[in-house]
Amino acid sequence: MRDKVVQVLEIKMIDKRVNTFEEALQGIADSSTVLLGGFGQAGSPVELIEALIDQGATNLTVVSNNAGEGEFGLAALMKAGRIRKVICSYPRSSGSFIFEELYESGKIELEIVPQGTLSERMRAAGAGIGGFFTPTSAGTLLSQDKEVRQIDGKDYVFEKPLKADVALIKAHTADRWGNLTYNKSARNFGPAMAMAADLTIAQVQEITNLGEIDPEHVVTPGIFVNRVLEVKLEN
Repeated sequence: MRDKVVQVLEIKMIDKRVNTFEEALQGIADSSTVLLGGFGQAGSPVELIEALIDQGATNLTVVSNNAGEGEFGLAALMKAGRIRKVICSYPRSSGSFIFEELYESGKIELEIVPQGTLSERMRAAGAGIGGFFTPTSAGTLLSQDKEVRQIDGKDYVFEKPLKADVALIKAHTADRWGNLTYNKSARNFGPAMAMAADLTIAQVQEITNLGEIDPEHVVTPGIFVNRVLEVKLEN
C-alpha cells in the first residue's frame, strides 16, 4: 500500500515547467543535432531559437523545414555563426539570404531531404524503426550512396531514421506534465520532432492547470516532453 501511495505522490509532483529561457536551454552542448519545429513561421519557436545565441552552443547541426527567413529565428542563429550544417527541404525559400551568403562562402553545410522523407525519418526515429524504403528521390542525386531496392518492379531508396539530441518546438497549450495541444497548422513537425529527440523543449502560449486539457485533444503526450516554457505572444 505504501509503495502505491509513493507512486501516486511522484506522479502528482511531476512538473516540467521552467521560468526562463536559460533554464529551458540548459545543457544543450556544442555539436548537438537540434530539430526546429515550424513550417515557414507557422509553429516556429522563434524566441527559443534566438535564445540559443545567448546560451552559447555552437557547431550545431540543425534540422528544419527551411533555412530561415530575414534576420530572425533560425537566420539569426546562422548569422551568429552557431550552425555547422543545415538539414532541410527548402533551403532557398523567400528571404533566406543569410543562409545563401553562408553557403556560397563555404561557411555552412547543406543536406537536402524531401519534405515527406524528412518527416518520416523523424517519425521512424521516434518509433524505434531502423529505416524505411521510399520511392521519393529514386533515380536522382539524392539517392547517391544509398541502398536502392526494386519492389514490384519499382525502385525504392532506403532512408535511415533521423534522431536528434534536442528538439525545440512550439505548441499552443501545455499543462505541467508536458501534455501539448497545437494551433491548427502550427502543429506541423512538432509531434514527430518531440518523439525523435533525447531532450524536447516546448515553447507554449499558455500553461493550464492539470485536467483543463481534454485528453482527446492532447497531440503530444507529456512523456515525450522534458521542459515547458510559457512565452506570451501578441496575436
